[in-house]
Formats: sequence, structure tokens, C-alpha cells
Amino acid sequence: MLTPVTAFLVVLIIGILAGLGFDRFMGPGWLTRQIAGPTRHAVTSALVGVAGAFIGFHLIIILSLVSGLTTLVGALVGALVVLYLWRMV
Repeated sequence: MLTPVTAFLVVLIIGILAGLGFDRFMGPGWLTRQIAGPTRHAVTSALVGVAGAFIGFHLIIILSLVSGLTTLVGALVGALVVLYLWRMV
């Protein structure tokens, strides 16, 4: 089991990397291309990835599927799902 500080930092890093990776491979959405510059959409994707990572992490804990690797995979899946839904809006 991860300590709370370590879990926070790891989930934060997972969210940032998922957001930046998603933005890099999927490209900016239509609305982002119309409004924001190249730096703003990378920061937004990283922040949305962090939010999704925390949602996924806490859903795994709420569902009592707690183990070190399971919570981190949940954070990654949560980040990717929220980023995908954010892109569809």
C-alpha cells in the first residue's frame, strides 16, 4: 500500500503524463484549435488528466479494489476516460 503522500504524487504524475500524452497523440479538439493557442491546450489537457486520475484512483478505493497496482491502473484509466469525454464535448 502506498503512503498518502506517495499516492498523491504518483497519481498527479500519472494524470499529467496521461494528459500530455493524450494531447500529443490525439491532437487538439476542434474547439481548442479555434480558440486557444498551442500552449494552452497542453496545460488544459494535463489538468483534465489530473482530475481524471484522481477520479479513477478514488473510484477504485471506493469499490474496495485496493492494492498498489490496481489503484494506479485505475488512475490511468480514469484519466484517459475523462480526457476522452472532455475531447468529445
